[in-house]
Amino acid sequence: MMDLQTSLFFAGGAIIIGVISYNKWQEYKAKKTVERAFSSSHDDVLMTPPTTPPDQSSAPLERHEPRLFDAESTAVPLTAADIPQDVELTAEQLATEPQPVPEVEHDILPELPIDALIDCTIPLALETPLRGDKILPILQSLRYVGNKPVNFIGEDSHGDWEAIAHGGVYQTLMAGVQMANRSTPLNEIEYSELLASLRRICDDLGAEPDVPEMTEVMQSARTLHQFVTEHDAQLGVNIQSKGAAWPINTLLSALTRQGFDARPDGRLVMSDGDNGILFSLSTNTTQAQEITSRLTLLLDVPRVAQARDGYGAMVACARSLASRLGGVVVDDSNQPLVDAQLTEIADQVDAFYHDMDAAEIPAGSVRALRLFS
Repeated sequence: MMDLQTSLFFAGGAIIIGVISYNKWQEYKAKKTVERAFSSSHDDVLMTPPTTPPDQSSAPLERHEPRLFDAESTAVPLTAADIPQDVELTAEQLATEPQPVPEVEHDILPELPIDALIDCTIPLALETPLRGDKILPILQSLRYVGNKPVNFIGEDSHGDWEAIAHGGVYQTLMAGVQMANRSTPLNEIEYSELLASLRRICDDLGAEPDVPEMTEVMQSARTLHQFVTEHDAQLGVNIQSKGAAWPINTLLSALTRQGFDARPDGRLVMSDGDNGILFSLSTNTTQAQEITSRLTLLLDVPRVAQARDGYGAMVACARSLASRLGGVVVDDSNQPLVDAQLTEIADQVDAFYHDMDAAEIPAGSVRALRLFS
């Protein structure tokens, strides 16, 4: 009897050791897969946006049930399937043919901190011209109402408007409060708070405000917020592992070497080459998790200029990552994407940009960055 118990004990121990050894071997293989995928010593343009215009770079790409997504909803990842052979870029080509980040013209909108299209403007008539040195300390008490920024500009002796600065002399001031952002429009309580604060500032400066009617301001704020709501779109694409999960530490280290910047909130972001974000990457894990089998790339559409082709760059990045890591680009239902679907999404993105241009709020512009914040 004792011999049987002893045999069972050793047999059970052998099974446990075998399972542990197998799991460790799988983890080791996954780690080596990631290391090999990013072991190239030369620059990798995996994350470099293509220079091809949007209508060309995204033409061979498609997406399952294509549509633009509200920022509040879960971003529907794009599944990438087959690209025609005559336009396909191999991993080797991606690694050996770096492309520069497209040049984007500077924003054509005024660089003043107040913009009449998205701000409620309130002129402040001064009794006498004042120096910026006296004005600035008084204005510091009013920077926000709710979550809406408040800014000021001044008119100099030549009739030009500028941001108020030390050394300047101003004969008229103007206050401006942003009428909407991603969360809410300017409301009656915030507007009343603004007016109360402005009256105190005017008393200190010897100024008289020309206050717009609240009903008109509220209507403009709601209209602007409706536009923001209708154009608050994000596009996502997932890379799903076809085998073992990837070790987070090895993966993050490799991705940062390839150009992604790690942010305090856990996101990895790809720069647009001009201090902005082209798209971001999430490992879909918590801090306690050590592996992941799914990566998500996300494009904040209204915050990226059309000339940068953020959509095309994001899809190209996803396909290259999938090729390197032994994964597949999928939608939210884990279904691979095909070319026709991604092409339709590319067309929708172009239409989206056209709508924003028509509204004089081009994607990636100062106006868009302020509104979609």
